[in-house]
Amino acid sequence: MIEQLSMKKVSVFRKEHFNAAHRLHNPSLSDTENAKIFGKCNNANYHGHNYDLTVKLTGEVDVTTGYVYDMKLLSDIIKENILDRFDHKNLNLDVKEFEGLNPTAENIAITIYEILKSKIENRYEIKILLYETERNFVEYPTN
Repeated sequence: MIEQLSMKKVSVFRKEHFNAAHRLHNPSLSDTENAKIFGKCNNANYHGHNYDLTVKLTGEVDVTTGYVYDMKLLSDIIKENILDRFDHKNLNLDVKEFEGLNPTAENIAITIYEILKSKIENRYEIKILLYETERNFVEYPTN
């Protein structure tokens, strides 16, 4: 029975929250084009969001621990690598990953995925769900 459990894949989820400011802007476009495409999100003085982040890890249940992944360890990895880096920051000005990268929800989710993927063993599938507002959210990757 224990051997059968270890071959079962299970998904575990960790939900976190951070606040950050950003400006959606493409410097290769005119001010008029940026205003038309990004609207209020192109405010030169930035604007902020209360982001909700869900990290999904999928893997096999460990026969020794019964865990897919130690949730305390996952929490620590997210705090150290995402929350400490993004929370209460201006993404455009304070976060090196967004130098030259428009900090859209899509790009933030991809960036979070790439950071976490480098910290978590390859045997785990990672999926990021990022809520920018209650009604607007993104998922990466989509498969």
